[in-house]
Amino acid sequence: MGLLTFNMNFTLDGCVDHEEGIADDETHAFFTRLMDEAGAMLWGRVTYEMMESAWPAVARGDVEAPPAMREWAVKLEAKPKYVVSSTRKDFPWTNSHHIADLRTGVQELKDATPAGVLLCSGKLATELDRLELIDEYKFLVHPRIAGHGPTLYQSGLPSTRRLELVSAKPLSNGVIAVHYRRAR
Repeated sequence: MGLLTFNMNFTLDGCVDHEEGIADDETHAFFTRLMDEAGAMLWGRVTYEMMESAWPAVARGDVEAPPAMREWAVKLEAKPKYVVSSTRKDFPWTNSHHIADLRTGVQELKDATPAGVLLCSGKLATELDRLELIDEYKFLVHPRIAGHGPTLYQSGLPSTRRLELVSAKPLSNGVIAVHYRRAR
């Protein structure tokens, strides 16, 4: 069984707005490495639609992009992508698959993916954390205070999650890459 790893960018005040982070070669290389290590990506519908609207064009070369972004896009194009949605069933982007039942579908995906699954959706992470399906957390904490939302775990959890620090590494751009494992 593979691990489900929640991965997210956020500012010091917990803002997860994708436009508030530092999007440079170093952060793209970090996410490309995480994606390379994982067997599949897992998103909610909203994140899928945001990603689908931008990255296929970068992968095809239809949009100008720095080499690190293009590398990310090409690898993302090939990576199996799973989408949890109760409102949409058709996901035409290359290698995209629908998960209808949250608990059963995600558990089956973990069981079938020994290399692990990379979860990259904030709202979905809250629901999966409530079901105690998340095993690890790999965050990039950006040296910014956004002063607005949305924020990480904005809708709350039923109880505090205890985590064990695996590693923390500062990047040259001031971002800190942290890796936590869920304390069991």
